[in-house]
Formats: sequence, C-alpha cells, structure tokens
Amino acid sequence: MKLIRLALPVYVELLTAVVAVSLIDTLWVSGLGSTAVAAVTIATTTEHLALGVILALTTGTTVLVGRREGESPLTPVIRTAWVLWALFGFVVAVPGVLFREPLARLFTGDAATVALVSDFFLVSLSAIPVFFAQTLVDGIFKGLGDTATPMRTALLCNVLVIGLDPLLIYGFDLGVRGAALATVLARLVTLAVAATLLVRRLSRERPPRAHRMVNRADGVDLLRTGLPMSGDFLARSLTGMAMTGLVGAHGVPVLAGYGIGLKIMLAGTMAFYALRQAAMIRTARGGGAAAGTSLRLGLAAGVLTALILNMCAVPAAALFTDDAAVAGATVWFLRCMSLYLVPFGGLIAMGGALQASGRGGRLLTATLAGFAVQLPLAALLSSSSLGVTGLWLAMAAGAALSLALTMTLTRRPTG
Repeated sequence: MKLIRLALPVYVELLTAVVAVSLIDTLWVSGLGSTAVAAVTIATTTEHLALGVILALTTGTTVLVGRREGESPLTPVIRTAWVLWALFGFVVAVPGVLFREPLARLFTGDAATVALVSDFFLVSLSAIPVFFAQTLVDGIFKGLGDTATPMRTALLCNVLVIGLDPLLIYGFDLGVRGAALATVLARLVTLAVAATLLVRRLSRERPPRAHRMVNRADGVDLLRTGLPMSGDFLARSLTGMAMTGLVGAHGVPVLAGYGIGLKIMLAGTMAFYALRQAAMIRTARGGGAAAGTSLRLGLAAGVLTALILNMCAVPAAALFTDDAAVAGATVWFLRCMSLYLVPFGGLIAMGGALQASGRGGRLLTATLAGFAVQLPLAALLSSSSLGVTGLWLAMAAGAALSLALTMTLTRRPTG
C-alpha cells in the first residue's frame, strides 16, 4: 500500500531523530554523573517543546507544497516559509539565550544542575534556527512526496552525533556543553547536505520573475494550515508535564517506571505519527488517503503495538533498570497502556488526512476536549483505591473520548 510505503521512511526518521536528540546525548554524559544526566534530560525536553512552535510552519509548508506541485509555482510559498522561519528562529532563540538561567530554574532548584542546563541552553538555543531550518527542509521534501531523503539525513545526523559526542564531551573536556555542541555541529552538516539536495531538486522549477516574491497570503495560509497540528503537539506536551506531576505523587519508583515506560513506548507510538505524516502527504498531493483508511491502519497499529509491549514488557524494563520496584512499575504501565494505545493510534493516524483536508481545527477541538476530561479524571481516580492505575485508565478514557469526538465532528460537512 502506498500509504505504508510513505510511512516507513518517516518511521525510521522519527525514531532516529528521537535517539539523536535525547538517548545518545544522555548515554554519553552518563559518565559525568547524575547531575549531568538530569541537565541533559531537562535541556532536550525543553527543545522538544520548541519543536511544537515550528510545527505550525513545517506542517503548513508540507501541505501547501503538496497541493501546489505541478499546479502552480512553488517558489512563492517556499520563500514565504523561509521568511517565517527567520522570524520563528529569532523569537525563540533570542529570549531563550537571554533568559536561559530563569528557564532552567523552572525545572530544578539544584544550583549545580541549573548551571549545567544553562551551559547547554547557551549552545542549543543559540542554534535553534539550525534545528528549525532542518525541520523546514524536511517538510518541503515531504510536500514533494519524498520521505526517503529526510530519513537518510536523520540517519546521517545520528552517525555524526555518535562520533562527535565522545570527542567533545571527553576529548576536549567540554562536558555537558560538548554534548550540545556535538548535536549542533551534526545538525549543521546535515542541514548543508539536505539543503544542497533540495536546491538541486527545486532547480527544475523556473518560475517567471513575477513569482519570485514573498506572498503575504501564502504566509497566512501556511500558518492557518499548520497551527492545529502545532496546537495539538503543544497540548500533548503540556498535558504530559501535568501527568508527570500527578505520577510523581505516587513515589520515585513509580515516576521512574513511568519515564522508562514512555521511552519504551515511543518505538510503537512513532508508527502512529509516521502514518499521520504519510496520510497528510498523500491527501495534500491528491492521493486520496481518506481519514477512514488512516483510522483503520492506526487502530491496527495500536493493537499490534499493545500486543508487542505486553509480550516484551519484562525484558524491556530489565534493559533500563535492575531495581525491582522500578521494573514492576514499568511493566504495569506498559500493560495498562493496551487500553490507551488502540484509540490513540487511530486518533493520531487519521489526523494527517484531516489536517491536509482543512479539518485540523476539528481534530484539535476533540484533542483538547479529551485532555479536559483526562486530567481531572486522573486526579480523581489516582486518589482513590485505584492508585496509580487510575492515571493509566484516565489516559485511555481521554484518548477514547478524543477519538469518538473526532469521528463525530469529521462527519459534518466542511465550511
């Protein structure tokens, strides 16, 4: 199936991007002690939130390029996207660097950790435009129907980080700042390669001079198209932070198990997001990837992921910890997630088709409604005899409600 062929490279790209940003850096700085690990965890989590900002632009660019290729010149929309990239990069990077220490203190009160996080932020937030640029280049490629090139450049970035991390962290004795610098340098090289390939790809298009200008209407269209996806991402990130606070009330072993379980579960949930992007690309390019088809594939992926996690829960937990209490919390979390993963898979996968067909606002409405139920329900159930299990049940209830509302809202005619 064409949708699955499009999704497979996206899946590899998403997995490698997650590994490059967090796991590789965390692995290499682990030799510097727990404070360094905590600092890198905080810094990379913050950068993950920044991704939600640029998604409004990159998603809109993918959809508009997909709609217009072969129909009208791509130069105006791509130039407009780059102007917005410069604006987004400035708005995030400058305040981030200037207020890096207060930002670090939002996550920890430990002075040593704050200092290390601030060091990481000085490098990583200064170079956030590079991260945004690579994301935009990937979005343009995807709009052109090419998901293989972003996968290859993501793999290149990983290889570079793996080589540069030990050199800069230990060889040049830069510590945590070396981890940030390694990621930035890897992204710079990757961006140079990706941008060169993109220029060659676009060089076939020779629009008349009238089409070489930046178009304000394109800017509005880009943001209007991409904002629902950005809102969805940011809402999920903020809800995840709130859930972490609720989980933490049940003790350190449960919180550690939750953190490990989420990392393990990423391997499965990235498949849902790969299907979402593939459906968005197909729909934007007129491929007819209906929301119903995406929904069925997402539900099937959710069932498969739930089955695999149940079978592999015990050995997977053992890879991350030898603490019996933490391992037990991880295994129970993964088993309870069976109720969550099936509706979540369907919801995420069908979102791409809705986004590309102009119905992203309805998806965002349903998502926010699900979270509005999930959080108070989580607080209520977790304070009952259900304990931490109540939190996992609330997650499943929120995902099921969001899916049901999305299916109901999308039956209504557009406009």
